Amino acid sequence: MPNILNIETSSSQCSVCISKGAEIIVGFESSKNMDHSTSLAPFVEKCISELKSNDESLDAVSVSNGPGSYTGLRIGLSLAKGIAFGLSIPLITISSLEILAVRAMFSFPEISGEELIVPMIDARRMEVYTSVFDCRLDIIEPPRAEILTSNSFNELDKARQVIFIGDGSEKFKDLYEGDNAIWMGNGMPHAKYMAPLSLKYYKEKKFADVAYAVPFYLKDYITTTPKSLLHNLC
Repeated sequence: MPNILNIETSSSQCSVCISKGAEIIVGFESSKNMDHSTSLAPFVEKCISELKSNDESLDAVSVSNGPGSYTGLRIGLSLAKGIAFGLSIPLITISSLEILAVRAMFSFPEISGEELIVPMIDARRMEVYTSVFDCRLDIIEPPRAEILTSNSFNELDKARQVIFIGDGSEKFKDLYEGDNAIWMGNGMPHAKYMAPLSLKYYKEKKFADVAYAVPFYLKDYITTTPKSLLHNLC
């Protein structure tokens, strides 16, 4: 089974692990918000050192590719690309929404296989990054930025249970009018839930181009001028 380094930095927290097949060999995570720039590299170094101590080496590196935090995604992908290039191993990029869908499946023991899964990542105010998956992880609705209203997700089959998960789902709870919802709270993408996806992509040779891979932001990054600076310019 391949040894894959999994890096997750799409949210305010970062996590890293090495998986052998679908089994987690070693992993680290930070509970501090937006601590990627100081925590990520040491976590990766510790994981690789643990692997080397067992006389093993990496076969691939996998990284969450968004949507999510602009800063976190850039930091994670840059490090992953550097490792892939330096070790001449494949690079795998995985949607943070798909990682959340896997988390929902692992966290809901009563799952029947007929549910729909709606991961939601907070995009500020009433907007979320979201998608809809079935339990085979087939995409029912493609990733999009959605401004939440009571009409959001009215297209979903009301005869099927819908699992909502992610830090954007809480603000939709009072808006959703269906009685078929399962609310899994503010679960975030995590490296350990990347393991089955990383293995699947590795077996399928679904690799990213190390030179040209870029984060999947879903919408453009918009910079604003601080009000204090605008005041000084007037």
